[in-house]
Amino acid sequence: MALKVGVVGMSGIGNNHANCHANDDLAELVAVCDIVKERADSAAERLGVKAYYKLADMIDGEPDLDIVDVGTGGYENGSWHYEPTMEALDNGKHVLVEKPISNDIGQAREMVAKATEEDLYLGCNLNHYFTPPADQAKKYIDEGHIGEQVYCLHKMGFAGGEFNYSYAKAPRSDGFPYFHVKAFLSHPFSVMRHFCGDITHVQAFMERPHFRRGAGDLMVSINGIHLRFENGCIGYLLSQRGDATFGLGGWWSVELAGTRGTFCIENCIEKVTYWPSPGAPDFPSDEPIVTESGISDFGQTFPLRIHAFLEDITNGVPKEQLRASGRDALAALEYTWAAMESYEQGGILVRPHPLPPLKGL
Repeated sequence: MALKVGVVGMSGIGNNHANCHANDDLAELVAVCDIVKERADSAAERLGVKAYYKLADMIDGEPDLDIVDVGTGGYENGSWHYEPTMEALDNGKHVLVEKPISNDIGQAREMVAKATEEDLYLGCNLNHYFTPPADQAKKYIDEGHIGEQVYCLHKMGFAGGEFNYSYAKAPRSDGFPYFHVKAFLSHPFSVMRHFCGDITHVQAFMERPHFRRGAGDLMVSINGIHLRFENGCIGYLLSQRGDATFGLGGWWSVELAGTRGTFCIENCIEKVTYWPSPGAPDFPSDEPIVTESGISDFGQTFPLRIHAFLEDITNGVPKEQLRASGRDALAALEYTWAAMESYEQGGILVRPHPLPPLKGL
């Protein structure tokens, strides 16, 4: 039986999520909700579902609702995530929340604790590793073709520079120096952790270019972050928000090298290349192996990720095994907070706050 879903927050992300649910056989989209009546009504008419203007009314009006999908935004793209998530969990509903899980680390910790307390699924839209290239890359790891992990390099950022810069004075970002850090780094941190495991040490340097300074733009939009993983792998994350144009690898690339081989995923969903180490017995040729996904539309990551959430709940997987869980999203935010602390203290080494234990494993 399809899971009944209601989506809260009917701007761009909320409508995107609603479209995914409406087109997925594992879901039955039954309602949409937004405090702006026009947005809720427009989405409801387009999708053929009921409109609500308060989450409490949607929960009362849809007693069989299984999932509340939180697509709200707010300051730093996350300040409106806490209240609807907690309200839905308090009413016994599973939740999928847009990333970042919150723009406040204390609230994020509360959200994860609440889901555990209520024994409910809490997932986050960490959609960047729900792709065919990421699946193939994980297969290389699981089959032993990477070996002992040595380094992980991740680059992510919009193409740009001083010629096309314009000061975006949007309320959600203007005056928030860490807008890019909080709104963006959940993705690369989650990808690196997906492949390499937990991060134990963080050292960050951040900057903003002259054209942002001249415009009075406070955003620290260039982030260089050194990492050490629990397994001993060394990492580096380079992120920027339209301050430059990346070369090789495109706007998004992650390269993981080990003692037996190396892979690199380019542009998130497009392709993965594997280079076997010299003398690798399973690969008599040293030539790289390129696997094209046949997909160039980054938007396809959304239905892939949302289907995985629906699939996990449908199959009743243990809460600790939920893919891209609230705990996973909290991990990315803990690393983000560690990076901000390091930057604010001149690039010191910071140990991230410990994650809540996995009690069911």
